[in-house]
Amino acid sequence: MVQHTVKAFDDDIIRLRGLIAEMGGLAEVAIGEAMQSLVRGDEDLAREVVLRDKKLDALEHEVDTLVIRVIALRAPMADDLREVIAALKIAGVVERIGDYSKNIARRVGRIEGRRRFEPLTLLPAMGELASEMVHDVLTAYAARDPVLALEVIERDEKVDAFYNSIFRNLVSHMVENPATISSAAQLLFVAKNIERIGDHATNVAEMVHFVATGTYPPDRDG
Repeated sequence: MVQHTVKAFDDDIIRLRGLIAEMGGLAEVAIGEAMQSLVRGDEDLAREVVLRDKKLDALEHEVDTLVIRVIALRAPMADDLREVIAALKIAGVVERIGDYSKNIARRVGRIEGRRRFEPLTLLPAMGELASEMVHDVLTAYAARDPVLALEVIERDEKVDAFYNSIFRNLVSHMVENPATISSAAQLLFVAKNIERIGDHATNVAEMVHFVATGTYPPDRDG
């Protein structure tokens, strides 16, 4: 009976990890396609990104349901409970990453005269860096790799530096070209969404470190 219970718990954990891996894959695709649609002005692709976000929402709901069942039926303790709660939190963060990608896609049709904006050459690189953080933090989660998790956390400073540079560039552009203020403001929102994706990848990395070691990374805020 005990052996059967242990196997059932292991099966649930494998299922949880699989769901999060699937969510992570969808979130990565969403970031990449949102940025593609932005650079190309491809409103059809942008609409696809927005519509596909519902799949991420459904997967998060599936994780929620599974976690509640595991806690109710298996009564996990110590490390096992830490694993289950971390999965719940990580799923919520990955879903938010999808929301930021959706927000970027929704702004694609609101940007005019895109060739006049130098930040449009910076935003894809910033988006790629944030996407790599998401990819690597999910790899770290799958491997229970606290070292890779720390590397992801360190990379968030580069995303912040990108954001600060783009912010300054766009504000200058607005001052010099008042007619472009509306479109420039949309690009500012895009940059902020990418910056938030980096922040959320960092949040996941902190949880991965906690699951792997039982401690949060040093110098963790809060």
